[in-house]
Amino acid sequence: MEIKSPSSSGRFLQGLRNDAIWLIVSLLVAGGLVLSFGLLAEEVIEGDTSSFDRAVLMAFRSAGDPTSPIGPPWLVEMGRDVTSLGSFAFLGFVTVASVGYLLIAGKRRYAVLVAAAVTGGEAISTLLKIAFDRPRPDLAHTARVFTASFPSGHAMLSAVTFLTLGALLAKANPIPASKRTSCRLQCF
Repeated sequence: MEIKSPSSSGRFLQGLRNDAIWLIVSLLVAGGLVLSFGLLAEEVIEGDTSSFDRAVLMAFRSAGDPTSPIGPPWLVEMGRDVTSLGSFAFLGFVTVASVGYLLIAGKRRYAVLVAAAVTGGEAISTLLKIAFDRPRPDLAHTARVFTASFPSGHAMLSAVTFLTLGALLAKANPIPASKRTSCRLQCF
């Protein structure tokens, strides 16, 4: 008995079906994330998250002295170091270095993509912070921050910057499995 290999048109149609499935799944995930953000934003606007936020903040502080974080000094320093990976200065450096490298490498389209993604993420973050204008908790011995607390600029800009660079790295990787992954990432 001879096993026939699928024709090129059959593989093409299968590829289209797989791409369509990934597109649908991606749109569902994106829609779910936007809905989740909307529900959380509604709770923040109504002030329903204040007691939860305070409880989480105090869980990481000494009961006798709320100005003192729990744990050894090296843990506090490590937390500060990890937090700095989402800082405006660090992400700005990573963005400028990446755009510069991409321009030198002749990848102008990718350089524009990175610059537009990060600049757009910063603009959206700033507009949302202005819209919500949620004050930061009043805690002593915390880093000085001059913007509103919701949504998190660290989380948003880190995600935009590192996911954009990760998608470009996956696309540039010569391994076929990563090429398929990068094609699926383009659905976002």
